Amino acid sequence: MSVDQDRPLRVLILTKQRLLGETVKLTLNHGIYVARDVPDLDLATTIIKDWQPRLAVVDLDNGDDQLVRRIRQTQPDGHPRIPVLALTRRGDLKTKLAAFDQGADDIMTVPLSPEELLARVLVITRRSLGEDVPLKPVLKLGELEIDILNRQVRVGSSELHLTGLEQSLLYLLAANAGRVVTRDEILDALWGVDFGPDSNVVDRHIHDLRIKLQNGWRSPRFIATVPGEGYRFLPVSPG
Repeated sequence: MSVDQDRPLRVLILTKQRLLGETVKLTLNHGIYVARDVPDLDLATTIIKDWQPRLAVVDLDNGDDQLVRRIRQTQPDGHPRIPVLALTRRGDLKTKLAAFDQGADDIMTVPLSPEELLARVLVITRRSLGEDVPLKPVLKLGELEIDILNRQVRVGSSELHLTGLEQSLLYLLAANAGRVVTRDEILDALWGVDFGPDSNVVDRHIHDLRIKLQNGWRSPRFIATVPGEGYRFLPVSPG
C-alpha cells in the first residue's frame, strides 16, 4: 500500500540537537513526509497523543537512557504501534542492544549519511506499517539539485563529484539555510570527538566544497562566511 500524497506520513523527531533535527527533516523531504521536532519527552508525549505520528526518530543522546522505552509507554491504548528509529553517537554494542531491548526498530550512528537515513526510514515504513512512501530522488535547493539515489549533486547542467563527507556537510548547511552554523556545531555534528575545537578540518572541507560549487568567498553563491561565527547557507542564490 502506498502513502496518499495528499496525506503525508507524519514523523516525530525527538532531539535537543537543532542541527540533527533539521538534517533529518531535510532528508525526509525526499519522501512524502511531514515532520515535527521536539526537544523533550513531555512535548513528544503531547504530540503523540494529539498528532498521532506514524514514525518516531529518537536521539538516544538526549540525556535519558530509557528514552525509547518511555516513548513506548506514552503511546495511547488502542492506537497503532509507532515504529522507532534510534540515533546515537555511541556506536558500542551495549548501547545498540539496550535500544533494541527497549523496543527500537532500528538504530543509526551519528554522524548520519543522508542516503542511509532515508533508506532506513523507507525500510521501517514498509516493514512496520506495510506502506510504501513515494520517493522524490532529486531535491532542489535553489540552483542545486541533489540526487540522493545516485549520490549526485548538480549546479545547473554541471555535475559535481562530492565525497560522502562533503555531501553530508552540504546537507547540514542546507538544512539550516539562512542560519549561522558555527564551526563547533559542524565539528560536533560531522566529526564528533575525533577532532578538537582547534582543528581546522571544518575550514578545509568548506574550502574544498566551495571549489566544487564554484562558490567564491568574496561573492558567495551558496555558502557565506560569517566572520568570527561560522557559515551560512544562502537559501536563494543572489543575482
